[in-house]
Amino acid sequence: MADWELDAKGLLCPLPVLKARKAMKQLEAGERLRVHATDPGSVQDMDSFCKSQGHKLMETGEIDGIFNFLIEKGYGKL
Repeated sequence: MADWELDAKGLLCPLPVLKARKAMKQLEAGERLRVHATDPGSVQDMDSFCKSQGHKLMETGEIDGIFNFLIEKGYGKL
């Protein structure tokens, strides 16, 4: 379950991650953001983004060319 949703469909790398990063700044630690993207490169980018920022990538999936990510905001950088 997500607290917030971000529609990044139609955006190319690095825009989905940049928009996710901006959105995550608005969340409190422990809140979750669901991101919808169509750029296949976003799969690796979201994983790298979460690892570098201390967030938890809870779910990753793809349905009909739309990639879905559920990210839980961490309590600070690792």
